Amino acid sequence: MTTADLRIHVGLDHLAALEHQARDFDFLPRQPVGSVLAGRRASRLRGRGLEFEEIRAYLPGDDIRAIDWKVTARTGAPHVRVTREERDRPAFLLVDQRQSMFFGSRLNMKSVTAAEIAGLAAWRILSAGDRVGGMVLTDTSLDETRAARSRAVVLRLLGQVADKNGALSASTEVVPGASAALNRALRHAAGILTHDWLLIVISDLDGADDETLRLLVDIAARNDVVMALVHDPIAHETPDTGRLVVGDGRLQVELDFADARVRRNLAQVGGERLKRLLGWQTRLNAAILPVSAGEATGPQLLRLFGAPPRKQRV
Repeated sequence: MTTADLRIHVGLDHLAALEHQARDFDFLPRQPVGSVLAGRRASRLRGRGLEFEEIRAYLPGDDIRAIDWKVTARTGAPHVRVTREERDRPAFLLVDQRQSMFFGSRLNMKSVTAAEIAGLAAWRILSAGDRVGGMVLTDTSLDETRAARSRAVVLRLLGQVADKNGALSASTEVVPGASAALNRALRHAAGILTHDWLLIVISDLDGADDETLRLLVDIAARNDVVMALVHDPIAHETPDTGRLVVGDGRLQVELDFADARVRRNLAQVGGERLKRLLGWQTRLNAAILPVSAGEATGPQLLRLFGAPPRKQRV
C-alpha cells in the first residue's frame, strides 16, 4: 500500500491529528505584542461578551463599578448589576479547495496548507468552548457544515475538507467562470453570519475582485473577519535558474527561470497581487495572515500570533 504524500493531499487522519498542535494561539482580543491581531487589528475581535443575569442588593466586596445607579436611586439602597460571561462566540471557516489551490513550488500545495490551517483553527476554536462550522469551496460546489460545539461536527467539516482536497488533480480541467465561485461562497456565508460571528477565510483569493472586497466589507460590518491568505513563495521569490511546468488542466507551458523576462513578469504579477490583497485589511478593519505554502503551517501560525517558539524535546 502506497503512503500518500501529505505535501500533495491530506486525509482526515492527518487533520484530526492536528488537534494536539492546536494550542498557544487563539482568536480572542488579548494577544501577544507580536501577534498580527494585536493593537488596532484586534479592536474588532470582540471575544466573549458579558450577558446580564440579575440586579441584586450590594454586598461587601462587590466591585463598585458594577453599581446600578438608576436602581440605587430609585430604591434608596445600593444595588449592583450582575453579569456572566457569554460563552458563545461562533466561528465559520470558509476553506478554499478550488483548482487554483492545487499548486506548490517548494513544500506544500496551497490546498494542503489551507486544509491544515482549517484543522488547526477548528480544533483551537472548539477547545475554547465555542461553536464552529464552515463551508468548503470548490470550483463547482459549496459544502456547508452547521456550527456546533461538537467534536463530531469538527470531524465532519474536516472530512469534507479532506474529501475535496483528495479530489484535486493536475489533470482536472478548470471550469469556466470558476473564479466567481469565491464571491458565490461569500454571498452564501453572508446569509449565515448575522452578527458577532468570527469568519475565517482560508484561500489564495484567486479571482478576487471589487465585488469580493464589497462582500467582505459588508460581512465585517457586523462580524469579525480574519483572512488566512495562502500564497506560494514563487509569487515573490522567483528563482534564478530551473524550469517549471504549469497548466490549467488543458494547456501546459514551461517557464524558464533563466529568462530575465520570465522572472520579472512573475515577480511583478505575483508581488503586486499579494501587496494589493494585503492592503485590504485597512478597508476591512480585519487581520490578514499571509501563510506560505513553502513552510510548515503550524510554526507559521504561532509566529503570526506572536507565540514563543516551542521547545524541542531532547
